[in-house]
Amino acid sequence: MNGLLMLLIGFIAGGGLLFFYLKLTSDKSLLNAREAADKILKDAEKEAETLKKETVIEAEEEAYQLKEKFEQDYEVQHQKLRDIEQRLDERELEVDRKAEYVENKDSEVNTLEKELIEKEQQIRDRSAELKQAEARQQQKLQEIAGLTQEEARKILLADMEQDVAEEAQRITQSILEQSRLEANRKAREIVIQAIQQVSPEQSVESTVSVVTLPADDMKGRIIGREGRNIRAFEMASGVDVIIDDTPEIVVLSSYNSYRREIARLALEKLITDGRIHPARIEEIIQKTGEEMQESLQEIGEQALLEVGVHGIIPEIAGHIGKLKYRTSYGQNVLNHSVEVAHLCGIMAAELGLDVKVAKRAGMLHDIGKSLDTYSEANHASLGADLLRKYNENPQVVNAAEAHHNERAASSPITLLVMAADVISGQRPGARRESLETFIKRMEHLEEIAQNFNGVEKAYSIQAGREVRVIVETDQVDDARARELARDIAREIQSKIEFPGQIKVTVIREYRGYDYAT
Repeated sequence: MNGLLMLLIGFIAGGGLLFFYLKLTSDKSLLNAREAADKILKDAEKEAETLKKETVIEAEEEAYQLKEKFEQDYEVQHQKLRDIEQRLDERELEVDRKAEYVENKDSEVNTLEKELIEKEQQIRDRSAELKQAEARQQQKLQEIAGLTQEEARKILLADMEQDVAEEAQRITQSILEQSRLEANRKAREIVIQAIQQVSPEQSVESTVSVVTLPADDMKGRIIGREGRNIRAFEMASGVDVIIDDTPEIVVLSSYNSYRREIARLALEKLITDGRIHPARIEEIIQKTGEEMQESLQEIGEQALLEVGVHGIIPEIAGHIGKLKYRTSYGQNVLNHSVEVAHLCGIMAAELGLDVKVAKRAGMLHDIGKSLDTYSEANHASLGADLLRKYNENPQVVNAAEAHHNERAASSPITLLVMAADVISGQRPGARRESLETFIKRMEHLEEIAQNFNGVEKAYSIQAGREVRVIVETDQVDDARARELARDIAREIQSKIEFPGQIKVTVIREYRGYDYAT
């Protein structure tokens, strides 16, 4: 019994000790948990503070970038305003010059009117003198020949009619010759003034574009495994990709400048992106083509703004933008159209025609070259059909259709466009032709001249603008030399199509020989 009691007491004491130990352990764990929680809380607060500072820094950087962008945009807009102000000042000066020119022309017209009045007075005086002479001759004939008054009158009238007809013919010929010279002088003056005021930069376009690579190993990625990437690129873009030993350069070749530009931009995007595979290539080229389509309208509107032509619908503006990627004998068609528009406006102002319609016609005369169905033979009719589709001004349509003499000109605006087109295309450096074509044209000119009898030698000089012909002295005299020059000129005109004019000079030189022995 005592043993059981002692055992029970020992058990109770052990349980108390165990309870005390467990309680002590629990308190310690709770303390550790609280310390850990405090630590976590402090770490969280520190991290929140750090995130707050980073957010503030990022916000400040973004605000700074927005400020810089705003300042750049403001500077661009400010520069545009300055350019507009400068153009307005230039136009004001141009208006002043034109006003002064008109005053001078009015003075010249008044002088010519006075001269014409004086000549009319001289003709009246001359007629009065002739009538008096007729009366004297009539009286004299009646006295000498004993003719009746009616017979004498008929004889005198016949003589006087012949004299008056000859005199009138001489006066008419003199007036016509003077008018022709004055018209030629004024025409040359107007054309020269227009050319002097329009002097754009001329650049000859090539058929290749060069893309610079960041590293030479990029060529392998462009080619792809077994050439699949380069084949996919050529099929999707329609241009030839030339990769040779030239370091860090890839050449794109195509006669279509528009497709070549899309290919260039797409290849640059692929190089920057780094992901080059057939699916990505097709996607980038398609996306770039869509972006180019959007940019065409902006290019066309900018060109129209430069010329001062307004009211053009977006569809036509897009076709004008596409002219930037068309060339004619190496001359950019958009630059050519802008130049023709300026020339037409200047000449129309000098002639008192509608300047706005003239500029519009000059700007749209080659619109047919923007179409994918364009050919050298029918771009005028294609452009006219396109303008009719959008209800364009009939004078503008006729200028587009007839500026290469395919149709008859229905207004003076068309004649201005034809003249401006020739001025822009034939100015030195504006266009180019291949060496083979140039040599054939020179040989053809010389061959035409040498086919005439009496021609010893013929030389084509000044890039085909003049043909000098040396003739046999004993076969061609001076009178025949003039006729021969005219005959050769007519033969050239009938067999060769050429812009501008070709001068034919026939040289007949006599040489005497003798020998001293």
